[in-house]
Amino acid sequence: MNISVIRSFFQGVENIARRIHNATLLLAKGLRDSGNIIENELFFDTIKVSPRLDMSEIRIRASEKKVNLRYFADGSVGVSLDETVTQKDIADLLWIFQCPKTLPQVAEGVDSPMYPEGSILNSKFFQRTSQYMTHPVFNTHQSETDIVRYMKRLENKDVSLVHSMIPLGSCTMKLNSTTEMMPCSFPGFTNIHPFAPPDQAFGYRELFEELERDLCEITGYDHISFQPNSGAQGEYAGLRAIMSFLESKGETNRNVCLIPLSAHGTNPASAQMAGMKVVPIKTGADGTIDMEDVKMKIGAHKKELACLMITYPSTNGVFEDTVAEICDLVHVAGGQVYLDGANMNAQVGLCRPGDYGSDVSHLNLHKTFCIPHGGGGPGMGPIGVKSHLAPFLPSHPVIATGSATYMGKLAKPFGVVSAAPYGSAAILPISWAYIKMMGARGLKRATQVAILNANYMSFRLEGHFKTLHKGQNGLNAHEFIIDARPFKKSAGIEAIDIAKRLMDFGFHAPTMSWPVTGTLMIEPTESEDKAELDRFCDALIAIRKEIADIEEGRIDRLNNPVKRSPHTLKQIFSSDWERPYTRENAAFPAPFVTSDRKLWPSVGRIDDSYGDKNLVCTCPPMEAYESPYVVNDGSQDPILDEKEDAEMW
Repeated sequence: MNISVIRSFFQGVENIARRIHNATLLLAKGLRDSGNIIENELFFDTIKVSPRLDMSEIRIRASEKKVNLRYFADGSVGVSLDETVTQKDIADLLWIFQCPKTLPQVAEGVDSPMYPEGSILNSKFFQRTSQYMTHPVFNTHQSETDIVRYMKRLENKDVSLVHSMIPLGSCTMKLNSTTEMMPCSFPGFTNIHPFAPPDQAFGYRELFEELERDLCEITGYDHISFQPNSGAQGEYAGLRAIMSFLESKGETNRNVCLIPLSAHGTNPASAQMAGMKVVPIKTGADGTIDMEDVKMKIGAHKKELACLMITYPSTNGVFEDTVAEICDLVHVAGGQVYLDGANMNAQVGLCRPGDYGSDVSHLNLHKTFCIPHGGGGPGMGPIGVKSHLAPFLPSHPVIATGSATYMGKLAKPFGVVSAAPYGSAAILPISWAYIKMMGARGLKRATQVAILNANYMSFRLEGHFKTLHKGQNGLNAHEFIIDARPFKKSAGIEAIDIAKRLMDFGFHAPTMSWPVTGTLMIEPTESEDKAELDRFCDALIAIRKEIADIEEGRIDRLNNPVKRSPHTLKQIFSSDWERPYTRENAAFPAPFVTSDRKLWPSVGRIDDSYGDKNLVCTCPPMEAYESPYVVNDGSQDPILDEKEDAEMW
């Protein structure tokens, strides 16, 4: 590869870094020359200053210049520069610290403006010598038009709600309206630094307070913390709040977390991270929690019980009729109830976790409250708690969150879970706008339609696919699971084959093989109309007919459109087509799959046993947490010593 080409392309990146670093060096020199102490000998863009002026005077002068600095408890001041800093900004900083020299005067004593004394570029140890960003993506797109076209090519590979329904169970891929998204680009929101002093962010504070009131009204909780950046962080923060609450009561022995097998998949990992021991609870054949096992496990661990984590509705797609009874049993035993908020889309406006016994929940704002799923982030997983847990919510060392007391109780936060005090606060306007536009009636209607859509699809697919679990009334919540396991024996077809064949119909597959291996979990949400629901059902029914053709010997068991899906554009137009089915059947398997709506898969079938599955990180199933040392009467053998226990797991 031509190094000069790479160098020319990255010269701008290096120039930005050099500019930031040199500006910081000049500032440090000016401060040092005027009697201030620079505490960090080595730095890139951030310095810690022990000023010769009193801290109060520094604050006054900084306020006059509208400059925010970081003030440490030991009397030192933190200053950080970036590529937006101008000469005037540096001059202002010198004035704040009462430096007599101007910036040109400071620069006069520098031998080389490109390589001032102390520069990383003069260092034998810290100057970078290796190449960076050498991948062709970074050095083949040399113009704005070219990079825009490259980004568009990437976009064209992605299925989104502009193409079709995305029926991912437990993910709630609902519409993110333009009106909700627009505020995220308003300068009043985007230009606020996460650590901006509260008196400079009154509007943000008002948004937080209104959103907290709305979410408390929706959930029945008393207080909300916006610090967690994701549902996983929210789970951890909620469990740590429980542990801190129990510790404040002197109940340090309580460290057992009961988790039903129907709970959300991340629950056991979060419980272990919070320092709890996981004990699973069985589910019945109908997918509901086994009440006898609940009572037995609570009885066996009464003295050590910290909490029970429950997902409502369950990941099996049913409302647990016994949820209030379970919460009561846990509370009587001295434990707390953590309710996973992943399935709030089936509850908003109909019921409130805080009313039927839950003590804490995380709320996936990227699910129920419309923040889009953005390739892993940013997300928000705020936690709602009842009043007795409020003093133990996350704090922050820079910007105080919450209050020193709550309901007359001294706050005892366990620490922080996110770098920023309010997590990814810049995206909170989305959820705020969604709630305000929907209103109470709209939010309730959305929940009702989401449940209606799921049950309509389940009944429409009867006779073709079995819905694995239903509630006692024969209905599901906002999602349902169809069973693909019988087809492996009858036709050699597995859930993954159905998932890949759906790509030929223009659909993203439902959640596959979770929470039950060999199944598909479907969640249509309230965003889809009946026509789209029917289109997806028609696709599944068409695939079922292809499976029937395999079962009855009309098409080959291995070489068929289901087993060899998805079909790429390159495959369809290749001169080599040696398959016993037509190209049209492969690429346009239903009348509604037309060229103007066709989203071509980018990659064909990869070796499922290695290629596909090797890319997936899986959590241990709940069964892995079942202790082999539990006897029939619910009592346990003596606890293993720590070494033996560690070796076993």
